[in-house]
Amino acid sequence: MILPDHDAIIAVMEESPRQRNGTNRTNGTHKPEESRIIPPHGGYRNLKSYQAAEIIYDATNAFCARFINPRSRTFDQMVQAARSGKQNIAEASQDSGTSKKTELKLTGVARGSLQELLEDYKDFLRQRNLPIWPKEHPQAEAIRRLAYQSDRSYSSYQSYVEESPSEVAANTMLCLIHQANYLLDRQLESLERQFLEEGGFTERLYRARTQKRRSQSSNPPPRNRGSDESH
Repeated sequence: MILPDHDAIIAVMEESPRQRNGTNRTNGTHKPEESRIIPPHGGYRNLKSYQAAEIIYDATNAFCARFINPRSRTFDQMVQAARSGKQNIAEASQDSGTSKKTELKLTGVARGSLQELLEDYKDFLRQRNLPIWPKEHPQAEAIRRLAYQSDRSYSSYQSYVEESPSEVAANTMLCLIHQANYLLDRQLESLERQFLEEGGFTERLYRARTQKRRSQSSNPPPRNRGSDESH
């Protein structure tokens, strides 16, 4: 059975919150995230979007080394766009503990960088009169199914990029970037909902301070008995 394109992609948020944000242990225990001012963050290597972007970065370097003039501006632009996609996902995850706004912004930058890279690969094919494969193309389906591999890495796609003709290599990259963009779109939707429901770092600080004041007012410190004694 041929699966639709979106069904061939592993859902971005299938990791648990602990996997997505990393863990923080204190004396062997985990403090509930909602009680922390700075919640667990980082853990970007567990994100499917980061894993896909890392593959795209490695594959773009190999593709450009084969097919793009290393002295051309296009070479630098494609490699930098691929790097930007990967690095901004990592930075967004690392900054998420203290700024949800920054996390959203950088994740959006990553999405924009990969869209720019997608257009570069489309231009490569168009300018050489090479076809862009439709979703139902047999080789496109085979490449999309690689997303199901639990241990997928650049080596899963290496032969398509380094040993195949330019048409196959460029269309492989289109498949990979479409998948990464899908994951980032899902990630952005989740981050937007989370921000609307929970607020950002400023709101978390305010709630923590308010709870502390309430706790102090409901549990006043014991009076010094010596101060009540008459002399």
